[in-house]
Amino acid sequence: MELRRIRPDEHAAAGDVCVAAYEPFLTGAEDDYRDRLRDVARRDAEAEVWVAVEGERLLGNVTFCRPGTPWREIARDDEGEFRMLAVDPAGQGLGAGTALATLCEERARAEGATGMALSSLATMAAAHRVYARLGYTRDPSRDWSPLPGVDLIAFHKVF
Repeated sequence: MELRRIRPDEHAAAGDVCVAAYEPFLTGAEDDYRDRLRDVARRDAEAEVWVAVEGERLLGNVTFCRPGTPWREIARDDEGEFRMLAVDPAGQGLGAGTALATLCEERARAEGATGMALSSLATMAAAHRVYARLGYTRDPSRDWSPLPGVDLIAFHKVF
């Protein structure tokens, strides 16, 4: 498995992976978060999108939210943050999610961060298992709601 920055010709495929991975958690056809998930080009221009690939197959992607970018939500000044960690449902269980989360930790450490923070829907149990294996703990003090009816729970890890 190769981890690298996304190429522009992969933006559409990465958007499809994001939508497929998040589809069970969306509120229906009218959920406009689907458009944000699909807009990988914007995230890559405003933050950093990284991919896990195996040959020509895009297994997953993640948005690493550098300090000062509009994609940061809950990270403190001394922390890194990642969002929209998505693995193709057909490729789940191959370690791509763990590899991408670990890559984000390495990016944050390289920039001097002493920890990592992230938000997740309470129903994303598979993602929570990945975070627990990587040493993240719940941080209820940072739970928040970006929209009515969308309740996010926070996790953090100290390096």
